[in-house]
Amino acid sequence: MNKIYKNILVTGGMGYIGSHTAIQLANLNYQVVLFDNLSNSKKDVINRINKLASKEVSFVFGDVTDTGNLVETIKKYQIDSVIHFAGLKAVGESNIYPIDYFKNNISGTISLIDAMNITGVKTLIFSSSATVYGEPQYLPIDELHGLGSMNPYGRTKLHIEELLNDISNSDSEWKIICLRYFNPVGAHESGLIGEDPKDLPNNLMPIIAKVAKKELPSVRVFGNDYDTIDGTGVRDYIHVEDLASGHIAALKFLSTEIGIHFFNLGTGMGFSVLEIINAYKDISKMDIPYEFFPRRKGDVASCYADTKKAYEQLHWEVKYNLEDMCRTSWKFVQENSKT
Repeated sequence: MNKIYKNILVTGGMGYIGSHTAIQLANLNYQVVLFDNLSNSKKDVINRINKLASKEVSFVFGDVTDTGNLVETIKKYQIDSVIHFAGLKAVGESNIYPIDYFKNNISGTISLIDAMNITGVKTLIFSSSATVYGEPQYLPIDELHGLGSMNPYGRTKLHIEELLNDISNSDSEWKIICLRYFNPVGAHESGLIGEDPKDLPNNLMPIIAKVAKKELPSVRVFGNDYDTIDGTGVRDYIHVEDLASGHIAALKFLSTEIGIHFFNLGTGMGFSVLEIINAYKDISKMDIPYEFFPRRKGDVASCYADTKKAYEQLHWEVKYNLEDMCRTSWKFVQENSKT
């Protein structure tokens, strides 16, 4: 039986991926409610979202570990499905603070599941990660690849996937999709929203952007002796707008499907760190110096997706290329510099 979803709760919705997804949802006439504790996002993001959205998006300040607040929010806004982004997400940081990662990511998800069970909302799209595949055994990585992780962040994602699988097996009313992201980059075409963490960024492209703006002296490149095209790590970079559209496709998929499903969201292509730096340099016309450092614990040489399953079952494919990723990122940096 088809289920039409209307009222979507987006946890961590003020963050990088959540904000872009919220705009796309609102522009498709969904009623969107963002739930966020602003630990790594800024309050004025809701104003930027509402400038770009054709329908007003609501914001509730709250932490996903607060089950009572979640229950109240779900009831108040008559939520019928949830997209769960909220969580700590830096690989390097997770090696230093593993307890924080397990406490926040796993406990937060359990709290959300409790709230959904209490309110009878059993449709969930979970923000997972390609880190659940661990060291790639073959490339490109498809959804049948073995699972395992090389860092605490990835292990929290893997444990949550296992938890959701058990929940699905225990209760046939649940409809769940775990979206395994590769590396989100880029920004909204307007330049109004993009990746703007409160602290020093952990991801490559915003670091490159800060170097281009002269806010950092150079890009720290961890490892130049990998078995790759130029010795630096190769990753599958996906534009955040393509990633956001993957959530819309997942929501539509769950309108006709039951059970739990797993999908990769990537481009199916890998680019090295130096290729990204050079592409950004070409777009920005700025000097982007870099320095080599030893490999980081938990990093792999190459990782890129097989996206055939998402294409065939979600009817989803990417529209943005590497030039678009760099161009929109740089536009966001320039627009943000004016404010």
